[in-house]
Amino acid sequence: MPALAALATVPLVVAGLGEAGYGLYSLVTAIVGYFAVIDINVTAGSVKYIAAQHARAEHDSVAETLCFGFTVYLLIGTLGALGLYGAAPWLAAEVFAVPATLAGEAVSCLRLAALGFLLGQLQSYLNSVPQGLMRFDVSGRIEMVFGTLVPLLTVAVLMLGQGLYEVIALRVVASALHCLVLWRGVKRLLPRLRWRWPDRALRGSILGFSAYSFLSRFAALSYAHADKLVIGALVGVTGLAYFTVAATLANRVLGLTFRLSGVFFPATSALAAGGELARLGRAYLKATRYLVYVNAAMLVLLAVFAHPLLTARMGADFARSGALVLALMALSQFVDSLTSLPTLVNDGMGYPRLSGVFALARALVGLVLVYAGVAGWGIEGAAWGHLLASLLFTVSFLVVVHGRTVPTQLSHLCAHAYLPGIGAAAIAAVFAGAAERWFDRGSLDFALIALISAALLALLGMVFVVERDDRRWAWAWVKAMAGG
Repeated sequence: MPALAALATVPLVVAGLGEAGYGLYSLVTAIVGYFAVIDINVTAGSVKYIAAQHARAEHDSVAETLCFGFTVYLLIGTLGALGLYGAAPWLAAEVFAVPATLAGEAVSCLRLAALGFLLGQLQSYLNSVPQGLMRFDVSGRIEMVFGTLVPLLTVAVLMLGQGLYEVIALRVVASALHCLVLWRGVKRLLPRLRWRWPDRALRGSILGFSAYSFLSRFAALSYAHADKLVIGALVGVTGLAYFTVAATLANRVLGLTFRLSGVFFPATSALAAGGELARLGRAYLKATRYLVYVNAAMLVLLAVFAHPLLTARMGADFARSGALVLALMALSQFVDSLTSLPTLVNDGMGYPRLSGVFALARALVGLVLVYAGVAGWGIEGAAWGHLLASLLFTVSFLVVVHGRTVPTQLSHLCAHAYLPGIGAAAIAAVFAGAAERWFDRGSLDFALIALISAALLALLGMVFVVERDDRRWAWAWVKAMAGG
């Protein structure tokens, strides 16, 4: 729901802020996101240890882990907020190509966003506590409400004639309310929660696990925001707006399934602790089979229809500048998605160092490729740099972890999970590409071709990807619903 709300409101936000204003908004968001590299990812250690402690009914230990994590994130948020507030004038004037007419607004927005950074850190940690308790329903419902309301309220603020500063103020207030609601949810889940400080051994265990997970988080945050910082410095805020719209569309759509796979981290820890590796392997194969096809289907629709999609959403200028970026970023996101489940299983099995080292190496090499791409070919070069890094490190990671830290052979995974979904999606891509090229003469033709392509993807998925037992279950469920 938040992803759909964000996608639906992007054109309205761009229209309300203007291309340069939206580029500045993207830049502020990227800078704030980049400051999150100081987060040492204690959420990962907390999720792992809270899950185990809660399963053993160790209520005092759960309280100790939670209080330690909350304190760490309070300190991280405070340090980051102070640093961001103090560095705002330098960032706006010396580092990025912010026009002189927008420099004052940029400083004001960055300083306000510093408070949002502090609240965002607390929000991030509190959101992880229900997940450690395997109560994704609680964290998901709260996130759905706030993640849907904030984009809608952002549009309302702009329609009332307000600007970027007011938009950021809205998000800061929403983050504060989000923290309060999450805290109430945690108190309901843990009614016996009391402030308890952990001993040295528990603190060391949490920090030891989190230290390696931090490498992955550091790399992911750096890589996720650095491209925008590079584009903002070398190209300017207008070019950044074109890139951000296309990249955000690809990221939002292809990032949806990561929500589905997130449950594998605590689940893997529980299954591995119980020695149920065969059960874990079966669940991993089935989840990969379905998630790969869902992502491949979304890739087909985004890549094939990149130009008409951007034309319909943002206008001809955005389509001319961003269609290739959208197609390349969608493909890059799909390749990256192949590592999501293996990473979660690898970390749940207790090997976060491996995934952390890979993520850090990918970020460093990826940043070099993106910088070279932007310097030589602008925003399209950035997209090519992303894709090349994704291909190189995804293949390497899959080869290294399978059969070692992930208890499934890569050959079995390719035959059972990758081949059916990617093959079926390729058939649909050929049809959609030919139809879009030969028969698309306007918006009605585009809508009809896209609808037929989606129906073909659903049919091919049901025939070649969905397993027989699941087809029978689905059909029985449909009949039961129809009968009811």
